[in-house]
Amino acid sequence: MKWQDFEKEIKTKNIKLFTPSDVQQATSRSKTAVVFLLYRLKKQGRIESVKRGLYKLLDEHISELYLANKIYEPSYVSLEFALSYHRIIPENVYEITSITTKATRRFETLGKVFSYRKVQKNVFTGYTIEKQNDVSFRIADAEKAFVDYSYFRLIDGNEPLSRFDKTKIDMKKALHYAKAFNNQKLTDTIQTILT
Repeated sequence: MKWQDFEKEIKTKNIKLFTPSDVQQATSRSKTAVVFLLYRLKKQGRIESVKRGLYKLLDEHISELYLANKIYEPSYVSLEFALSYHRIIPENVYEITSITTKATRRFETLGKVFSYRKVQKNVFTGYTIEKQNDVSFRIADAEKAFVDYSYFRLIDGNEPLSRFDKTKIDMKKALHYAKAFNNQKLTDTIQTILT
């Protein structure tokens, strides 16, 4: 398959990130042919690997929040990054922090660091779907990011968050999320720091 045909196929179908099986479906080629094609295109510098088995066109600029959701699924952006995104904390956060139901992981790719913390399935909630540059991504709402962050500070043995904008947190909503963790110390901590 020629590069121009491959690029046209990927761009026509608006595929931002692709796996070998995505390419196989898009091009109707065998698995072996697709693996060889991707190897050749990567070696030529026309595509780049985001992580093993996940690629993008070299000139494709992809939202880091969309990338965070796709690098490790299922996940939603939360913790420090979401707190900064919602202007709850004053700091800019450069590591894209997320929540997942899978094992805790950390990836360094495309000049960014993406980290993921594991939670139980029953608390994998409290996120919205937002859009940026024609792609959608999942990000915790302000209260859920606050509770997620407070939970991990608590279990890591750190002091509760002290520098944040309380006016942007709905206490009732935050307490609802905190109670789902079934951790009384977390619920008490949230209640204390928000009053």
